[in-house]
Amino acid sequence: MPIVTPDLCDDYPEVNVVDPGFRNFGGVDAFGGEIVTVKCFEDNSVVKEQVAKPGEGKVMVVDGGGSMRAALLGDMLAEKAASNGWAGLIIYGCIRDVDVIGQTKLGVQALGTHPRKTDKRGIGDLNVPVTFGGVTFRPGHYVYADNNGIVVSEKALKTG
Repeated sequence: MPIVTPDLCDDYPEVNVVDPGFRNFGGVDAFGGEIVTVKCFEDNSVVKEQVAKPGEGKVMVVDGGGSMRAALLGDMLAEKAASNGWAGLIIYGCIRDVDVIGQTKLGVQALGTHPRKTDKRGIGDLNVPVTFGGVTFRPGHYVYADNNGIVVSEKALKTG
């Protein structure tokens, strides 16, 4: 079923809408699923650990503190996420290797791009509530994204 966030807003007025500012970079323009959260700052160690695990159609929401100084996702991690069944990643921060990610069968939204990778210090929190874009993302809730924006719901929504 296609995901169209304006239709979801019309059909489910109770959804939360993330403030504008995210761009679609992945090879899949519209995606959604159950939320898994990562909170990290200029260290994508936990992201790397999670994309190596089965994603089962889930969406990883990464709170990178809005940092524009390093990329939290690159082509190798995006390819690993796609091969492990993740529906997508929403990154409050930057990504890199955008040409390859644009060809990867994965939804990816982020604030922007940066060619520098992060340090790997093993720092980050998994499955904690994270807040950015005026919305709190909670593990087990649902997120839907397309070229129109990002919406968050406490329950799975019927799309299409």
